[in-house]
Amino acid sequence: MEYLDVDGLGPVSRIGLGTWQFGSREWGYGDRYADQAAVDIVRRARALGITLFDTAEIYAFGRSERILGSALGAERGAVVVASKIFPVVPVPAIVRQRWAGSARRLGLTRIPLYQVHQPNPVVPDSVIMPGFRQLLDEGGIGATGVSNYSLERWRAADAALGVPVVSNQVQFSLAHAGPLDDLVPFAERANRMVIAYSPLAQGLLGGRYGADRRPGGVRAVNPLFGTENLRRVAPLLGLLREVAAAHDAKPAQIALAWLIALPRVVVIPGASSVEQLESNAAAAGISLRADELAALTAAARAFSPVSGARTLVDHVRERFSA
Repeated sequence: MEYLDVDGLGPVSRIGLGTWQFGSREWGYGDRYADQAAVDIVRRARALGITLFDTAEIYAFGRSERILGSALGAERGAVVVASKIFPVVPVPAIVRQRWAGSARRLGLTRIPLYQVHQPNPVVPDSVIMPGFRQLLDEGGIGATGVSNYSLERWRAADAALGVPVVSNQVQFSLAHAGPLDDLVPFAERANRMVIAYSPLAQGLLGGRYGADRRPGGVRAVNPLFGTENLRRVAPLLGLLREVAAAHDAKPAQIALAWLIALPRVVVIPGASSVEQLESNAAAAGISLRADELAALTAAARAFSPVSGARTLVDHVRERFSA
């Protein structure tokens, strides 16, 4: 496993584990997964050297935090647990109250990385960050992060906190390559960290799906899996399969390897099984050639998905023409 050194956090594994699916009904894994498979996944992740575990208070209304904390057990204090507050009325007293709830569910007295889950469109970071600064100064958190922030807002949060906001967790993959233009260069210059969520684009980059094989469940409402976008992404998926074959790897592993080859980027894919976790972790051992990285980057930039509205219109047309 490869690691980044991050101020206030120590070694952060380049491949982490996202736990949105722990206890969440929308993924359809069920209680058996939550009660046993999730625990097995966390413990195997530790055995593989994974130190970054991401959760949030709103994931399954706190159940994800409880499952993660219980699964980590005595390891809780030896890893980078990252949780998030959804910024509703994020004044200092409320930030402290919500932090205390997350810490209790996780079984921690100190949350290593505490993040703002979304930029509040009304409340500025000059109101939000004083509560985080108090927690930092008191040792209740190790570092502050944000999520889904633009570069401009990330810098504003920095100024409001008075010390570096060490990370920004954003949707980032070969299918969502926007952070390449601004967030990644900033993280490299300022010694920060970009945390890529949905690094496999909800499974799109695993190569299983196409216009003739559409997913069900929560993925079915993702515009990326619309007919037009599945057509447009075909060249990128073809390149992924080609590079994967050259490395005796899976397309999903190449997609992860591309991300962690970028400076100051870590990934937090979820895992439905221990086997999937092991496959994800193995991506850390894949070294892509410069020409492969360049080709994948070019293909990512060339992919231009249509909007969700266009996808909905296409779906209605398909249903009525069937």
